[in-house]
Amino acid sequence: MTYKNYTFEFDGDGIALITWDMPGRSMNVLDLEAIEEFGKIIEQFETEDDIKGAVITSGKTAFSGGADLKMLEGLLTTFHKERGNNPEAAMQALFDGSRQFSLLLRRLETCGKPIVAALNGTALGGAFELALACHARFASANDKTQLGLPEVKVGLFPGAGGTQRLPRMVPAADALQLLLRGSSLRVDRAKSMGILNDVVPEGELIEAAKNWIREGGKGVQPWDEPRFRLPGGPVYSKAGMETFPPANAIYRRETYDNYPGARAIMKCVYEGLLVPFDTGLTIESRYFANVMQTTEAAHMIRSLFVSMQELNKGARRPEGIEKSSIKKVGVLGAGFMGAGIAYETAKAGIQVVLLDRDSEAAEKGKDYSDKILSKALSRGRTTEEKKQTLLDLIHPSADYNDLKGCDLIIEAVFEDRDVKKAATEAAEAVVGKDCVFASNTSTLPITSLAENSKRPASFIGIHFFSPVEKMMLVEVIMAKKTKDRALAVALDYIRAIRKTPIVVNDSRGFYTSRVVGTYIREGHLMLSEGVSPAMIENLGRMAGMPVGPLSLNDEVAVDLAWKILQATKKDQGDDAIDPGQEQLLEAMVVQHGRLGRKNGKGFYDYPENGPKRLWPGLADIAPVTVDADSVDTQELQQRMLVIQALETARCFQEKVLTDVREADVGSILGFGFAPFAGGTLSYIDGMGTANFVALCRKLARKHGPRFRPNSLLNQMAKNGETFYGRFGAGAAAKKAA
Repeated sequence: MTYKNYTFEFDGDGIALITWDMPGRSMNVLDLEAIEEFGKIIEQFETEDDIKGAVITSGKTAFSGGADLKMLEGLLTTFHKERGNNPEAAMQALFDGSRQFSLLLRRLETCGKPIVAALNGTALGGAFELALACHARFASANDKTQLGLPEVKVGLFPGAGGTQRLPRMVPAADALQLLLRGSSLRVDRAKSMGILNDVVPEGELIEAAKNWIREGGKGVQPWDEPRFRLPGGPVYSKAGMETFPPANAIYRRETYDNYPGARAIMKCVYEGLLVPFDTGLTIESRYFANVMQTTEAAHMIRSLFVSMQELNKGARRPEGIEKSSIKKVGVLGAGFMGAGIAYETAKAGIQVVLLDRDSEAAEKGKDYSDKILSKALSRGRTTEEKKQTLLDLIHPSADYNDLKGCDLIIEAVFEDRDVKKAATEAAEAVVGKDCVFASNTSTLPITSLAENSKRPASFIGIHFFSPVEKMMLVEVIMAKKTKDRALAVALDYIRAIRKTPIVVNDSRGFYTSRVVGTYIREGHLMLSEGVSPAMIENLGRMAGMPVGPLSLNDEVAVDLAWKILQATKKDQGDDAIDPGQEQLLEAMVVQHGRLGRKNGKGFYDYPENGPKRLWPGLADIAPVTVDADSVDTQELQQRMLVIQALETARCFQEKVLTDVREADVGSILGFGFAPFAGGTLSYIDGMGTANFVALCRKLARKHGPRFRPNSLLNQMAKNGETFYGRFGAGAAAKKAA
């Protein structure tokens, strides 16, 4: 039989080699067609007597990245369409459709013939679940290979047996850590845990897998053997009691029960280990179908998978402009940001000139890369040769003439207009006419900085986030005179360094800094109102933010918040700032010199040994006057999220933002806005625009005009519209039709 996505070959021992190699794709994915064909392969494998066993591998450099989540989106779309007519039938169809692959894998592992997974590269999600369903697993020795079940990161959980097979292979405590974190394993770690049978040189992979079958490997899973015992012991045992109650406490501490997918993982593992394996699979499938229907899962899939993929593939890149080949980048400023940018650029194989006021400062910036690489080397994640190759790409310098031949300049000097002006003029004096100039400012309007340039059409903002090597978002800012070629070059560069771009129009604070500033401000105002700082911080995390507003302010620098406040007051007048916030920041920065983490003292103290802790002196600057028992904790959480979503809606009305995908992806990756909500605009859509507007008005009556909904929101609420309904891809398609 001939297949489109697989090849099926035999050897003299009756062992089939199934090679998964989807045409026209750089990586195999589990879509409807691939799953349907896989079912036919299982049928052939089962019924042909001359097939004694099989090895499944990939024809790509990786095994597979897992399921195409657009397939699940299609199931959900059909479900929502049919639910109004026949809810019971719609639910049954969703349940049956979502467990199709799970049933195929169960059929595979119970057919009585041994099948081995030969993993020649990364296997994630459903692809790793396929490997777990095989009777043995071998992997090639490759330090880039990742194995894991990351579904929780997009609001779901493994729904093809992952929550049942993994805790029957390794102790439940280890399985829960992998499932709840969605973290990946390297092949050596997977072998030591017993998930892989062996790790072998790449050229020996297929033969090692076949030898396992030739040497008597059985086509029966351990959990289908009558004497099987759980590796971590039964749920109701001493080991079980040491696992599940603490795991539940940790889960609630880390998620505040905001993620239905994570909650379902806990239930699936706990309940599934109490029953026979097939019953456990049914439990998993029922929870999976239930989680798929949640708003959280729908919005996380859309923002963190579909939209992010589209943006990463160049959804906002101007058409008709030839792809640029960026071979040399100049980074002006070798401080923390500049050094991080240089490291990420060199990691992509691009030459970097790291320039600062003197050679010593430039060398110090290069040392930042050395420290990162030395740490990776000590952990076995790189080699001395690879480390040196990357470092050789970074050329520290104090001579602007070294910038000659650069395709892109990224200015990351001190946040001062005069300093930036001098750097711009000095660089432009030596670079070629085709070189694009980018500023990494976090707040200063790009249009005003472009006035320092002789070529404003090639001047653009590229705003990185700190620390650069860990943060995946890059905000690209279009000045009034920026042309499409500069945008194309910026996006080509961001793609080369494997980060996610969003494109916004110019304004004070752009999008991310402007919105995250409202979150920090709300924390300041709550403190001024007499709310306990510990409560503010805890409620920020309970609302879904990665850290509380005071902690976040320490990270970005308290004195920066003070400077921004004063600059805003100077440019826009006294009414543009809140006097309570100004009074608090003046006390922190001017009177007490508390600048944040960078000088070891901000809203928190940062002792050399031990964890950070809230500064006791806050009690003098902002005394706690509100009784904790009288605090409306739900309202405080709403204030933190609503103010950010409202500012995003204002950015959209002002056309700072023009794409709903960028608003949501940017809010999650840029400042950690409640990922379970799917982003700031999805947060509004999730509760309904009319409900959001009503909530804004309620908060405005109690806390002031900063919560007043803008005219766009009022109009959308009146018309019963959502942001994705009015501005999303579906809306554009309807208009075109």
